Formats: sequence, C-alpha cells, structure tokens
Amino acid sequence: MTMGDEEAATLRRKRNIKCITYIVGGVVLQTIIIVVFALTVMRIKSPKVRLRSVTIESLDTNTSSFNMRLIAQVTVKNTNFGHFKFENSTASVTYEGTTVGQAFIDRGRTRARETKKMNITVDVSSDRLSGASGTLTLGSHAKLSGKIHLFKIIKKKKSAEMDCTMIVNLLNKAIQELNCK
Repeated sequence: MTMGDEEAATLRRKRNIKCITYIVGGVVLQTIIIVVFALTVMRIKSPKVRLRSVTIESLDTNTSSFNMRLIAQVTVKNTNFGHFKFENSTASVTYEGTTVGQAFIDRGRTRARETKKMNITVDVSSDRLSGASGTLTLGSHAKLSGKIHLFKIIKKKKSAEMDCTMIVNLLNKAIQELNCK
C-alpha cells in the first residue's frame, strides 16, 4: 500500500463517519419530532358537555305540583385534533332524586377544536312539591358517548358527561342559579 492509498482510505473513512453521523442525527431529530407530536396532538381527551343557559318557556305551579317547559342550550366542547361523533342520548332532569323530565339529544358531530351548541326542550312535571320557599332545586344529567376520529385512521371511544344543578325561582319564573361540574 502506498502513501496515496493510505490517505485515500483515511479520507474515505472520514467521509463514511461523517455520513453515518448525519444519518444518526437525522434519525434522532425525527424521533424527537415524532415523540413531541405524539405527546401533544395524539393525546385524546374526553369532550366536555355543559348547560350554558336555561330559560323557562312555561311554568304552572300549585301547592303540591309543578309543570314547566325548559329550553336549554347544551354545548359540546371538543379540544381534540379530531372530530367527535356522538350517538343519540338523553338528558334527564331530577327533583329530589326522582327523574321529572327527559329530553332527546340527536346524534351529531363536533369538529376538531370547536364547540357545538344545541338547543333542547325539556318538559318537566312532578306531583310532589315540597316546601313553600319560592324556589325549586333541579338537577340535570346527560352522557354523550361516541368516538374521536383522528386523521381518519385512529378511532377512540370517549364519552362526555354533564351534571348540573339549577335553582328555579317560582315567583319570577326564571332560573336563579346554574352550576355545572
């Protein structure tokens, strides 16, 4: 082997090491990008469903019973990067632990990172009214079950639940307080 051959071999070895270093660096960089992407975008969270406002359309009360029609705005907030498709569901209204009204929630779809607003009508009636305080404490519950569709490839089952309490002022025929968890 001559001196020129040794220099050529050394030069070739240095080029090969440089090439391998660039390839390993590229693979490490792509791995970091994929991990960051998976931890931020691909993390699927449960959507949130809430009562935003409730209005009383009609209210009839006497000493022992009440009948009313409520119009409620329900919102479904989807914070994921994929859309949320939910099935038919019901929202129920309770008074002292007893279901006094139900409303049907049609199946639907909330786009990625958006909030969908829906209006539902609930007929509420009970033949037992306790106390004459002028207010009525009602509870409401709904559960929307469906799937998050991410990039038309990943489908993950998720559900959104709502538990709210509202105080109805019988004299003013208005919702006095609305709290959701």
